[in-house]
Amino acid sequence: MNKILLTYLAFCHRAKVQARLLVTENGQIHDGILSLVDHHRITKLVMGSTPDNCFKLKYGKESLMASSAPAFCQIWFVWRGRHIWTREASAATDNATPVQYQYDVMTTKRIRFSSYTDNTGAILDEGYPAHEALTTVDLNQGVVSDCGQSNDYEAFGEHEVNHLRGMSISDWQDDTEPELNSTFWSRSSIHADTLQLDPKEVLANVKQLMMEADRSRKEAFSELMKRKETESKAASAFAKTKDSDSAKKHEIEMREELEVVLVDTRKQHEDLIKNKERAVSVLDSSTRRSAILDAHAEKIKLQIDEFSAELEVIQSSIETLRQKKLKMQRLESKHIDLDKGCTYSHATLSNCASNAFGDDLYGFREFTVLDMQSATCKFSESFRMWSQGRGCVYKGEIMNRTVMIYKLHCHSIESVRQFQQEVYILSNVRHPHLVTLVGACPEALCLVYEYLPNGSLHDRLFSRRSSRHLPWRIRARIVAEISDALLFLHSCKPQTIVHGNLKLENILLDTECHCKIADFGISRLFTGDVKDYPSGGSEPPEGSFPYADPEYMRSKVLTPKSDVYCFGTVILQLLTGRQEPARRLAGEVRCAMACGKLSSILDPAAGHWPMEVAGRLAELGLRCSEDRSRDRPDLTAETVRELEQLHLTREEEQAPSSFLCPIMQEIMHDPQVCAADGVTYEGRAIRERMELETGQGTAPLNNLKLEHLSLTPNHALRFAIQDWLRRSRR
Repeated sequence: MNKILLTYLAFCHRAKVQARLLVTENGQIHDGILSLVDHHRITKLVMGSTPDNCFKLKYGKESLMASSAPAFCQIWFVWRGRHIWTREASAATDNATPVQYQYDVMTTKRIRFSSYTDNTGAILDEGYPAHEALTTVDLNQGVVSDCGQSNDYEAFGEHEVNHLRGMSISDWQDDTEPELNSTFWSRSSIHADTLQLDPKEVLANVKQLMMEADRSRKEAFSELMKRKETESKAASAFAKTKDSDSAKKHEIEMREELEVVLVDTRKQHEDLIKNKERAVSVLDSSTRRSAILDAHAEKIKLQIDEFSAELEVIQSSIETLRQKKLKMQRLESKHIDLDKGCTYSHATLSNCASNAFGDDLYGFREFTVLDMQSATCKFSESFRMWSQGRGCVYKGEIMNRTVMIYKLHCHSIESVRQFQQEVYILSNVRHPHLVTLVGACPEALCLVYEYLPNGSLHDRLFSRRSSRHLPWRIRARIVAEISDALLFLHSCKPQTIVHGNLKLENILLDTECHCKIADFGISRLFTGDVKDYPSGGSEPPEGSFPYADPEYMRSKVLTPKSDVYCFGTVILQLLTGRQEPARRLAGEVRCAMACGKLSSILDPAAGHWPMEVAGRLAELGLRCSEDRSRDRPDLTAETVRELEQLHLTREEEQAPSSFLCPIMQEIMHDPQVCAADGVTYEGRAIRERMELETGQGTAPLNNLKLEHLSLTPNHALRFAIQDWLRRSRR
């Protein structure tokens, strides 16, 4: 005890702080301390403690002090020279009684190694007057702490002495608070005597204490290191244990999942085995059936070969009989004279064929009703292409050739007369833009034409089934071809031919969209001037009212100007893509041209019309659609040549035909070879056609079904076109 007190006094002496020792007696240590704190209003107090008290503040004097001390007193708890924790003071009035104090334990702070400045301050705040001498007290009268606490004070003294070496007087003065002026008093008797110490003895004691403090510091540091190592090992072991538990739990979960997956896999494996067995069974059955079908196919193939040989013999016999029949008909025609307009004369038909083709019976043939029924499967609806007012058009096969069979309605004498008229005209004239007559069947009133796969111009423009639009170049070319055909008919000698029923339904298109005019049933043959043309008694056929010449409707006189009027209506329909009566359509086009808005009525499906081409065609169509025939222009060779140049650009005027796209009739810039039919097309045009005909897969030129739609760039043709364009522009 003496050693501890000497250490504290030495500390205060070096710090130039006056200190006094009070020794008091009391039955309970914490009661005595609380009495002094309460009586002297002590605001700062340092007490010894143990580390465990930081966590278990229940029964020790530290816990009692922390909970019972007045709220205005701040208490530092130390152990072996280290600051363990602090019970902070709270605001309180000076007049408050001890009963009214609030004893709260504030935030506990663990500090492993606190600096000396953390523990500086007076042991007890006392109010001594300045410059008083140190006093001594009889150390045998009593002690403040018990045995367990004396060790704490000893450790605290050694730690404090160890810090005295490097401190100066100013350090003590800076760290000393002016509040250290309070006095310890005791409720019991206080025995205090003034103690005078020898400086040499104090210095020796200080040195000894410094050595002991140094040794204690090393031991404390060693113990701290061991404790840290132990804590680290414990933390590592705890982490490993936790990881092991987590891994074990994860392993259990994975094992359960794997068991579920294994069960599912086994089930799937069993299902696959069953499916495999069924597939093998089906394959064996299919193999046996395939072998049986192959055997039947071989037998059928042999039968087909036999039947083909017999069919050739039969066809040869039929052809021989047919030739004999024709010869007999020629002989009979010389002696038979039928009434005009009632029956068809075999002699007239033979003469027509002889005039047109001489003795070439394969150019124009006469067919029987059996031939027509065989070619069209007895005029089945599945073979019918379209219907017109005077009859129906069927697709058929005759002599290994695809043809169109036009069957007239045989319910009137007028039909017979029209049949004779068309046979006579088409068997006497030939033109690239007039349909070719292959033959006829007078018994069934059937006309056999060459097959034109693209149908009529009306279907291409207005039918909903048609997905292929005509570009403006093809439309302009069709106008030129129609004018060429009409000029040919009107220029025939010695008899001028007036078609009389020109409309979109009678304009047919081949594989390259070149037009051919058909249906010459109401055509007229005239000799001499137009003014000498006789009037016809026939009415315009059903469905031709939008094209009927107003002057013809009044006078019943059919002239070449009637064809010109119909031609003008066709031009306006090709421009606008509208199906309206001629007068209304002409009025709309005339109004648009007068307002300078011709582009607003042009058919957008034709693409971008050049305004000079559209304007020239619109002007010609309006002139041809005049109500009075004398206001309509005549078709001349110059007009035809001008129309032929409208659809050609400067480069296309003399371009080789191989450079033009069969669909667009324009110079190709991206030639692509269709692998299925071997024809080269413009890449954009053939792709658009394929997109529009998805699922059909028909060749553009012959409408045959394609096995595939793959395209291959034609680089050689592209280089040739580019070279030709460079040379033509120089």
